[in-house]
Amino acid sequence: MLITEFRIILPVTVEEYQVAQLFATAKMSKQNTGGGEGVEILANQPFEKPMSEAFLGKYRTGQYTKKIYHLGSRVPGFVRLLFSDSSLSMHEEAWNAYPYCKTVLTNPYMKDNMIIDISTLHVADRGESENVHQLTGDELKKRNIVYINIADPVSRADYKEADDPEKYKSAKTGRGPLLANEKWQQTCQPYMCCYKLVREKFKWFGLQTRVENLIMTQEERLFRNFHRQLFCC
Repeated sequence: MLITEFRIILPVTVEEYQVAQLFATAKMSKQNTGGGEGVEILANQPFEKPMSEAFLGKYRTGQYTKKIYHLGSRVPGFVRLLFSDSSLSMHEEAWNAYPYCKTVLTNPYMKDNMIIDISTLHVADRGESENVHQLTGDELKKRNIVYINIADPVSRADYKEADDPEKYKSAKTGRGPLLANEKWQQTCQPYMCCYKLVREKFKWFGLQTRVENLIMTQEERLFRNFHRQLFCC
């Protein structure tokens, strides 16, 4: 199992992030659905866990959703060769107990051999907290930490001028632009960090390493693009 913690520093407050993510999520969902390769929403309801099952020992109420994502042509060719169209789907369960959120993605064909578990905590700091997800000693040894700078360049395929922090300045708050070659993460006001812990397992002889690395690369890409949109929305 790969364990990577992505840390994304943003010039917003934790409270502002909660609102901005709704707009960014709606925008990204619109861009990534259509042509029969969309999203089925199976459940969307409040949840309340007993304190003994609370996330990180204290987050136990919020909104639960269950969805099916139909991937189709959005997966690499070598993966499509292994699966039928009906198998090219991901089942997602998510618990939003902001500022904590948990998302678990599985594939019905792979069952326990594939899982992507994403735990997110939004904290009013600059990404310097050592263990916000309360990992064990063994997990800390396996953990890889990756800092994402939303002002860094993205690929031509992902680039949208409207979502470029180096060109965006908020008319409402005056924040921005953010320049990749400046240490804005250390000086911006306000500030917060989105700590995204990704645990990933893919067991398939001959493909495990390749697919695990592909998934983690795509997670980093998605996190970067999403938070560029969030800042610029």
